[in-house]
Amino acid sequence: TDTSQFNSLYTFDTFIEGPSNQFVKSAAFGVAQKPGKSFNPLFIHGGVGLGKTHLLHSIGNFIHTHHKSTNLKSVTTEAFINDLVFHLRNKSVDQMKRFYRNLDVLIVDDIQFLQDRLNFEEEFCNTFESLINQNKQIIIASDKPPSHLKLSQRLTARMEWGLVAHVGVPDLETRVAILQNKAGLKNVKIPNDVAFFIAERIFNNIRQLEGAINRLAAYSRLINAQLTKELAQTLLQEMLSFSPQKKISVENILKSVATVFEVKVSDIKGESRLKEIALARQVAMYLSKELITDSLQKIASSFGGKTHSTLLHAWKKIKNEIENNQTLLRQIEIIKKNIEE
Repeated sequence: TDTSQFNSLYTFDTFIEGPSNQFVKSAAFGVAQKPGKSFNPLFIHGGVGLGKTHLLHSIGNFIHTHHKSTNLKSVTTEAFINDLVFHLRNKSVDQMKRFYRNLDVLIVDDIQFLQDRLNFEEEFCNTFESLINQNKQIIIASDKPPSHLKLSQRLTARMEWGLVAHVGVPDLETRVAILQNKAGLKNVKIPNDVAFFIAERIFNNIRQLEGAINRLAAYSRLINAQLTKELAQTLLQEMLSFSPQKKISVENILKSVATVFEVKVSDIKGESRLKEIALARQVAMYLSKELITDSLQKIASSFGGKTHSTLLHAWKKIKNEIENNQTLLRQIEIIKKNIEE
C-alpha cells in the first residue's frame, strides 16, 4: 500500500468523538479492524468539513499499520474518472479494470461527483460489484445519503447494501474539545472562555475551527500575547461573521413545529404520549440539536426539563426515519424554512 495516500495526522486517536459522530466512528473502526467482514459497503455522508475525509484516512492508516499485506487504494471520484478517461484514450481499460478489481480495500471520496456521468457510473458500478462479490471492502463518502444522489437505481441500491452512517454537526461541547485538541497540537494555550466563545460562533464546519486555531496560534507566537475573547473577536472577525444574523431559539422551533403538526407548544413540552404529539416533540428535539449551538443539557431543559439522553434518542430516531420517509423529510424542510425566514 502507498502510504502517501493518507495524511498521517488523520487517525482514529486524533478524531474527536461526540454524540453526532460516535456511531460513524465506531462503524469506521469496525471496518478498519476487519475489512470485508462487517458493514460492506460502508457509506459515510455529511456536510462539508465535518470529518468524513478524516475518517477515510483513519481507516487507511489503521489498515496500513495492522494489515500490511492488504492491497488498498484510496481515490477521489474525480481521480477515478480521470483515470478512466486516460485508459479509454490509451485503449487500456482492461489494465485499469484488472488493477481496481484486484484490490482488497477501495476507499472512494466525494461520490456525488459521479452524478450525471452515466458512462463513468457504469464502470464504477461494475468495479463495485466485482469487489463486493469477492468480499472485498468498499468505503464511500458523500455529502448526501445514497437516496438523495442523482445516480442509477442499480448503484444507489448497492451503496445501501451495507451500512449508511451520518456525520452530524458537532455539538458545543465537542466543538470546544476539537478546539482544545487542535490548540494542544500547536502548543497554544486557549482559555476555556475563549474556546466557548469561538465554538459558539463557528458551528457547522470543523475546518473553520482549525483555521481559527491556526490564525490564533500564529498571532500568539509572533506577539507572545495572552489569548482573550476580545483578541479572538478582532483576529477572527470575518470567520465569526459566518454565524447567522438571526439567533434560532428552541421557542422559534417549537412554534414552527406546532404550526406544521397542528398541535400546541404546551403539548410538545408536556408528557403526552399521543402519536402526533410525540412525533412533533421528537422533530422539535431533532431540529433543536441540528440548528442550535447550545449544549445538549441546555436544549433538553427547554422541553419541560427532559434529559439530554431523551433528546439524543429523539434526534437519532428522526435522523433514521428521514432516510426513508419523504413526507416527514418535506415537513422538516418546511419547518426549517419557516424558522429561517
